[in-house]
Amino acid sequence: MIEIRLKKRLILEEITMRDRFDTNPELGMKPIEETPVLEKSRDPLQSVVRALLAIYNNKENLHRILSIIEERVSKNKKNTGRYGLNFWQIFVLAEFRMGLNLSYDRLHSMVFSDSVLRQILGAEPITEAGFQNRVIFTRNRILNNVHLLTDEDLKKINSIIVNFGHKEVFVVKKKEGLNLKTDSFPVQAEVHFPSDHSLLNDSARKAGDVIEKILKESNIIGWRKFKNWTNTIKNLQRNYAKANTSGGKYKEKRTQETADKYLAKAVAFSKKLNQFVEESYSNKTINPIYITVLKGYISLLDKHIDLFYRRVKLGEKIPHDEKLFSIFEQYAEWLSKGKRNVEIGKNTSITTDQYGLILDYYIMEKETDSQIVIDTKDRILACFTVDSWSFDKGYWSKINYQAFGMDEVKHLVMPKKGKLNKTEKARENTPEFKKYKRNHSAVESSVNEVEHSGLHRCRDKGYAAFKRYVGMGVIAHNLKRIGKELRKQDEIKLKKAA
Repeated sequence: MIEIRLKKRLILEEITMRDRFDTNPELGMKPIEETPVLEKSRDPLQSVVRALLAIYNNKENLHRILSIIEERVSKNKKNTGRYGLNFWQIFVLAEFRMGLNLSYDRLHSMVFSDSVLRQILGAEPITEAGFQNRVIFTRNRILNNVHLLTDEDLKKINSIIVNFGHKEVFVVKKKEGLNLKTDSFPVQAEVHFPSDHSLLNDSARKAGDVIEKILKESNIIGWRKFKNWTNTIKNLQRNYAKANTSGGKYKEKRTQETADKYLAKAVAFSKKLNQFVEESYSNKTINPIYITVLKGYISLLDKHIDLFYRRVKLGEKIPHDEKLFSIFEQYAEWLSKGKRNVEIGKNTSITTDQYGLILDYYIMEKETDSQIVIDTKDRILACFTVDSWSFDKGYWSKINYQAFGMDEVKHLVMPKKGKLNKTEKARENTPEFKKYKRNHSAVESSVNEVEHSGLHRCRDKGYAAFKRYVGMGVIAHNLKRIGKELRKQDEIKLKKAA
């Protein structure tokens, strides 16, 4: 009987369109608005749950957020087809993941076992009998639905959440201006430390993986020992790395000998791959997509053969612009800021207000802090009234300072680089300037908090996923700030009632 019920349920779900949330929840399911929140707990989960409940109960903002998700997920799609998560569940799962800095495996485990998360998703039965028909959230189902969101959608959602925080939680009056602080920090990509010889090996290895897929689907000759190619290249790369990092007598000779063998094998492999690509055009059994991917890895292999040869054999110093820091995350940049260690990823600029909410964020495209000030100013002043705005010295330039009018920002704190003249000394020694400059360090705590919302290192693959990851992390940070404030207000109300 249970199997028959499950089959009927699956048939119904396959022909059901997506919905914003369960307007007619099944009998025996706990209501979302009754999700419990622990009064005294330091766990960030409680703040995330409290903020999500506040948004769920505010129907105007809930409608706007779910409309954005609906437009993205259901655009140009029929009302029937494979059953997916409703739009509220997509939003909740995305922010739970980032708010608690979880992997998809950990999130999948929590969706199965955590009753609070299941209740706020609208999938937690009241009685044990209801477990027979409980909704199953597979890992791929969670991942594929969350990945439907884009960076543009998340920026719109973040603006709604910030406005909700200002109007309903922190209660900012219309005439009251915001005190803003802007700073940047690196978000690392999920890559190993790059070197030309290791990236050469990565390119050869991935080309070998494509050849293996082609062999499984097509009958081709000439690759009977294809595994030997990639294994030999890998061993030669390790031999070179060991010779290059170890000391001892005749180190230079050993390094050059291992480099010659490594280069010779890599060049021979590249020639064989190029010959295979030319012959593959006449073979209709080979999927052309594989050939396109293979050509990409061949170009990367040739690029790093050239860089490795020029550096080791010719003694050249390779220009920074010619280098690639990962063949998988090719958007990644070499980041070195102040006394920090070198990091591989993207610099991200955030602007916070006096409540710790992130109003605006921007992922820099090989830009410095001083190059993004005017665009950031235009975006923020179009939406908010600003009383004071502080930057650090990295954002200074004469053009940037002059771009702000006194009617736009009453107190502008942008310390100048280098020596100051009399006018600049007088400006930076005023009590207001010193006050807001001292307060600017508060943005560092927001940077630390947002890094704990997953933005220390991006776990997703691809540049579009990187931007989505940053957006979800910013929203999760804002939700935690809102939830924390709401829990304080709830505690005050309980004390007054007592």
